Amino acid sequence: MWCWRKCFRVALKRMLNFNVPHVKNSTGEPVWKVLIYDRFGQDIISPLLSVKELRDMGITLHLLLHSDRDPIPDVPAVYFVMPTEENIDRICQDLRNQLYESYYLNFISAISRSKLEDIANAALAASAVTQVAKVFDQYLNFITLEDDMFVLCNQNKELVSYRAINRPDITDTEMETVMDTIVDSLFCFFVTLGAVPIIRCSRGTAAEMVAVKLDKKLRENLRDARNSLFTGDTLGAGQFSFQRPLLVLIDRNIDLATPLHHTWTYQALVHDVLDFHLNRVNLEESSGMENSPAGARPKRKNKKSYDLTPVDKFWQKHKGSPFPEVAESVQQELESYRAQEDEVKRLKSIMGLEGEDEGAISMLSDNTAKLTSAVSSLPELLEKKRLIDLHTNVATAVLEHIKARKLDVYFEYEEKIMSKTTLDKSLLDIISDPDAGTPEDKMRLFLIYYISAQQAPSEADLEQYKKALTDAGCNLNPLQYIKQWKAFAKMASAPTSYGNTTTKPMGLLSRVMNTGSQFVMEGVKNLVLKQQNLPVTRILDNLMEMKSNPETDDYRYFDPKMLRGNDSSVPRNKNPFQEAIVFVVGGGNYIEYQNLVDYIKGKQGKHILYGCSELFNATQFIKQLSQLGQK
Repeated sequence: MWCWRKCFRVALKRMLNFNVPHVKNSTGEPVWKVLIYDRFGQDIISPLLSVKELRDMGITLHLLLHSDRDPIPDVPAVYFVMPTEENIDRICQDLRNQLYESYYLNFISAISRSKLEDIANAALAASAVTQVAKVFDQYLNFITLEDDMFVLCNQNKELVSYRAINRPDITDTEMETVMDTIVDSLFCFFVTLGAVPIIRCSRGTAAEMVAVKLDKKLRENLRDARNSLFTGDTLGAGQFSFQRPLLVLIDRNIDLATPLHHTWTYQALVHDVLDFHLNRVNLEESSGMENSPAGARPKRKNKKSYDLTPVDKFWQKHKGSPFPEVAESVQQELESYRAQEDEVKRLKSIMGLEGEDEGAISMLSDNTAKLTSAVSSLPELLEKKRLIDLHTNVATAVLEHIKARKLDVYFEYEEKIMSKTTLDKSLLDIISDPDAGTPEDKMRLFLIYYISAQQAPSEADLEQYKKALTDAGCNLNPLQYIKQWKAFAKMASAPTSYGNTTTKPMGLLSRVMNTGSQFVMEGVKNLVLKQQNLPVTRILDNLMEMKSNPETDDYRYFDPKMLRGNDSSVPRNKNPFQEAIVFVVGGGNYIEYQNLVDYIKGKQGKHILYGCSELFNATQFIKQLSQLGQK
């Protein structure tokens, strides 16, 4: 498997090993050290390395830079922080206080010369020059969430949000700051990857501003051959085939319907309805109220956190599956586990060993080989049980939302709107139904209808819809913004097409309808997804396969390796690309990501990566639209 994530893990491990390549099976104990990071560093490390992996690398303590820290004078400290004024001041303070034996300073983005001088002066004043062992620019200013997905930043994401880019009152200086922040992170990404991309983008958008700045930054770095970050022993070298990757920069405004869409796949649903953040989901366990005496204070709900990472095989296999399929798979796993558990109990019972310990079992004759084998697989069995419990809890929480808000109905209806299929129920009926979803669900549905409509509804119809939405408790600010956006865009081309296929309702799954099932799916439709390319996937397909299409024929083309800037939309490269990075300026979502994953499955030997300036769910996106629509 050609894996981008591995490249970034290697970069982090090298840093934690004092910037020396980390050898897995080296003999001897690792050097014990302390890891000091800021919130940015914490967000970058947490999806990539577990606490156990950190411990294996000798990290005994990991502390936030701005927390109260006691001196540990005989231990080296590895710092991983952004080169901000505040962080530099704190590092200088640590040097003055002689907190650690030695200091390995790693900056997430490149540090300026003036800030380096501040550290040097502080080290001189504290007589700690010899203790500053290494200072490195790591170029790791992005967060890798999946083998094929990254996001720019989690802290200060308001700075690069959809709202920040589309604010009507934004000044040129503020816009420059937003664009520079995005470009800095993308530059870090390509340095870590060790590849210079060919860049394509649409004209007259924020994506074009990013493309121009990124092209310039890459070009300037390549011009200085001695100090170029793309020559010599780069970490990403060898990750690519001989052909360079394609970077497709897409503006969020080309498709505002997808981020609002109710979804039906496991990962996207978890992100939409639960608290899912940097690959960790937080659940509130419902506390049992049944035995509470009258008038007693209700018990506090327990909060549980689960990591949903590539290590979890069930998650890896099913995160892109339709939800009913996931419910069925959890049930199958549970039955398989119970069968294995019963087999161990049965064997013990036959041999009269129920009360014996494992040591006595292993000392028995050859006839016990079966039992010994069953017992030796217990750790694996326990891990299986842990994952079953995890996904039972997560899937149950998702199912509660689906039932309470009729999310299957919304998903099916929106699919029909987006694919221009005949609707079997009027939009007003769903908006006016007090049992169908939350006010936000209704607003999402109406906005998708409004965005996808070939012709905007008449003023009279719109007033009727507005009244129904207001009666349902909806805030109309998001609609206000979408109206302005649609008028401004003048829909230069026809509204984005979402394909003409739709979901097919299937007979309810018999297995998950069994009374013994954990998941009672009654009243929930089992909708099976049909593959259709969303706008972002379609644009990528045109550019990656070098197809001529009115949608992308006018896209600008940049090659930072060309001596002179090539301001044209005529690609020099005529061969289809093998590797591509799709990056959405203004925010992305798991629906788009999953659509790209499904698309590339049918393309042998090709690989794509999805990135975005921020990862939001529909609730967060609606909030931004609401702020933009305020008068």
